[in-house]
Amino acid sequence: MFDASTNPAAVLFDLDGTLIDSEYYWMASERALAENHGKDWTEEDGKNLIGLSLDESSRLIKAHLQSDLEPVEIVRQLTDSVNNLLGSKVPWRPGARELLLTLREAGIKTALVTMSMRRTALQVVDAIGFEAFDVIVAGDDVVRGKPHPEPYLKAAELLGVRPEDCVAFEDSVNGLTSAEAANTKAVGIPNMMNIPAKSGRILWPTLDGVTVQDLQNLFRDE
Repeated sequence: MFDASTNPAAVLFDLDGTLIDSEYYWMASERALAENHGKDWTEEDGKNLIGLSLDESSRLIKAHLQSDLEPVEIVRQLTDSVNNLLGSKVPWRPGARELLLTLREAGIKTALVTMSMRRTALQVVDAIGFEAFDVIVAGDDVVRGKPHPEPYLKAAELLGVRPEDCVAFEDSVNGLTSAEAANTKAVGIPNMMNIPAKSGRILWPTLDGVTVQDLQNLFRDE
């Protein structure tokens, strides 16, 4: 059993929708791609992709748009578009950047676990303003993306810690399912999508004001 008197072994952060409020950027990019194909793209279409790997998302987009583009080209175009938007503004989620700084000052290991491409992750990391992460696991670093547990299992392995001794923050059902399946102490922070409550699931309204003690408390009821 984890010793609740000490800090979590590591804290793992999703990127889109959790660390930054970038789902709107992805949806705008998807809509532009659809318009180039003479197709409609609704908000519901975009929400259906939240938390999925880019590989799976691109295949769903290709089918929806009846596109001649290969999935890898769809991923490239969407990533280029989102990175361009991030170059103008990185929209931080409330409390996320502040919590990261608190964790670094406390000497707690951190990882970014995202289904975005590594180049997108690095662009955001470069904008944080301090060395925020020990490890980055991106969509092009795994074989099976979220909701499979591989991304979180890989992050824990690279950090040299047990996943059950880690806290993971996610904003989507697909992402939270990945973190839960990896046996982390998974915490849902709903953003654009509702995350249904169920037995054993942890949901918080925000990361704003979250302290290290709050993270320690997650392990006290085990």
